[in-house]
Amino acid sequence: MDNMSELLKIEKLNYSHSLKSILRDVDLTVDSGKIVGLLGENGAGKTTLMRLITGSAHGKGVITVAGASKIAERKSHVSFTEHLGGFSGGTKVGRIFDFYQAVYPDFNVARSNSLVDFLQIDKSLKLSAMSKGMKEKLIIALTLSRQADLYLLDEPFGGIDSMSRKKIINSILKWKPEDSTMIISDHYVTEIASILDEIIVVKDKTINCHKQADEIREDNDMGIEEFYESLYEGGDQDD
Repeated sequence: MDNMSELLKIEKLNYSHSLKSILRDVDLTVDSGKIVGLLGENGAGKTTLMRLITGSAHGKGVITVAGASKIAERKSHVSFTEHLGGFSGGTKVGRIFDFYQAVYPDFNVARSNSLVDFLQIDKSLKLSAMSKGMKEKLIIALTLSRQADLYLLDEPFGGIDSMSRKKIINSILKWKPEDSTMIISDHYVTEIASILDEIIVVKDKTINCHKQADEIREDNDMGIEEFYESLYEGGDQDD
């Protein structure tokens, strides 16, 4: 895939749940080879947008990933931080890796083993014996073990202690294939800012802005978190 090719394209996307509009008239284009921060307040629709891209939620509009717009084809290009609800507490971590390897043809065993070592994941543990932070490391490892075109990381670091979080964030470039794009939805804006190429802000049910990180730093003479917070100054901050 060409480094500057259009990887994700969303056109006129609308989504409602229980008659309540969640996302409205979303248009977005993201190129391959990028690390993008997806920012917005709790309840803004970030997780919903990711679920729509993966095809696990259905809205009105067109979503294309790596040229594929049908959901079944699109899913094969996207690796999403799915939570482990499908597995019982008694399931051993090693069995979950075996399951992923069996289900996903793009599962990269060598990368998976490297991630297990790096994140210090104990494959002999049962899910029920893992802390929230350990489970989040497991989800990150499973997501990045796939050789995908688009990685969607939804609040991946919430339960991970700050030293481990920094170590993982600083290593992201190592795990992301060069031509792939990674979209990270996160509250730790300052911590992920240094690795971001672009930011997308979801506000008022749509894409409020989509900017290059360098452009924010140069044109606005402020950091990414400062710029993001400035979008809310004087506005209504309710979810």
